[in-house]
Amino acid sequence: MSILYVFPGQGSQVIGMGKLFAESFKVSKDVFDEVDEALSEKLSKLIWEGSQDELTMTKNAQPALMTVSIAILRAIEFERGLDLSKIKYVAGHSLGEYSALAATEVFSLSDTAKLLRLRGESMQRSTAIGEGAMAALLGTTFNQAENLVNKVNSLSKGLVCSIANDNAPGQIVISGHRVAIELAAENAKEFGAKKAVLLPVSAPFHCSLMNNAANEMKDALSDIDMRPPKVPIITNVTAKEEVDIEVIRSLLVDQVTSMVRWSESITYADDNGITDAFEIGSGKVLSGLIKRISVNINSRSINEPRDIDNIS
Repeated sequence: MSILYVFPGQGSQVIGMGKLFAESFKVSKDVFDEVDEALSEKLSKLIWEGSQDELTMTKNAQPALMTVSIAILRAIEFERGLDLSKIKYVAGHSLGEYSALAATEVFSLSDTAKLLRLRGESMQRSTAIGEGAMAALLGTTFNQAENLVNKVNSLSKGLVCSIANDNAPGQIVISGHRVAIELAAENAKEFGAKKAVLLPVSAPFHCSLMNNAANEMKDALSDIDMRPPKVPIITNVTAKEEVDIEVIRSLLVDQVTSMVRWSESITYADDNGITDAFEIGSGKVLSGLIKRISVNINSRSINEPRDIDNIS
């Protein structure tokens, strides 16, 4: 068996996530406590008892999802005695890449929480509210989505329309100026999409409108202590494994404005012998995507204490 751990991104957040782990395992509760201390606020209270709207705010969702993922990972390590270095790869979707790096000890937990709080705030600051948008194109191929984006960019000169996520066959996400994204959604069926769905997000992630956020992250990352990963990470930007911390540092800056190459990342894992993938964190989005990308990888989600029994 060759194992990949994957960590979810924004959109998987839900009130109450991780609470059963904190109640069942001291090592998990310690993670929530450490993040609360690092951020000088009770993020755990928001995660367990707050409003969904407040949790969904980018500045909260990003550190919250990472906290839950690491709390679950700590429970797995404690309960099953598993050593992370025994698996082959880690990977994370967008902010989940930071969870993966915290898991493999590139960043401390405290530094990861602070970086994700800044990442969320800087992304929100990069565009005025209502100026940007994102949409999911369902049923289209990557090439068809690319042709759609090219058409929209030719019609709306000066506006941004980019592919933000190559999530899985038949699921491409685009990002950019709201006017351009709405135009793309209107024309999506001409380019093979069964439908286009505008996403309820607060900013247009993974496109050039995030340049200011990328600059802020570059400054922040330049001051952060990083250690070589215990496990290679398959990065969003390259869809290949990486262990060099200076390369990883640079790619995290690029990641803010670059496409998340999730489909290619899972294909890379498949091509390199991965047989089992475990989604560590809230929800089941990534395990579902993996099933659509590869028939060879057995994917399962670990988001309740009873799921730990499924870890091999």
